[in-house]
Amino acid sequence: MKTTSPKTWLISMMAAGLAITIFSFLFIFLFDRPVAIVQAAETQEIPAKGMVTMVDLGADKCIPCKMMAPVMEKIEKKYQGKAVIHFFDVWKDRAPGERFGIRAIPTQIFFDKDAKEVYRHEGFMSEADITAQLVKMGVK
Repeated sequence: MKTTSPKTWLISMMAAGLAITIFSFLFIFLFDRPVAIVQAAETQEIPAKGMVTMVDLGADKCIPCKMMAPVMEKIEKKYQGKAVIHFFDVWKDRAPGERFGIRAIPTQIFFDKDAKEVYRHEGFMSEADITAQLVKMGVK
């Protein structure tokens, strides 16, 4: 029986890992496109003209973003009909992240009624801080 040297074994494992990574990337890139196209079309309506808009750009699997999820649900219910509150998962669709020029996730962007950016925050943002910003912008 032929034995393999540790160096040869390491090189073959690295090659296998690289092949799996490349295959995964291609699979996601090729087969995840329809979702991205639908979400990209939806992005064009945000920010909403005539209504204060808050956009939260993050990802379902990012830890601070997961912490933001219940906060965003409360904010969305509290301000329904008074402000547009929208979440984009930039790991599933990169277009909104590129469009809004984010550098980190989560990022919250607030737009006035004229769809002009008024305030931007990176990282976790508490319910109290979001509410304060919306009230400062005239949302009651």
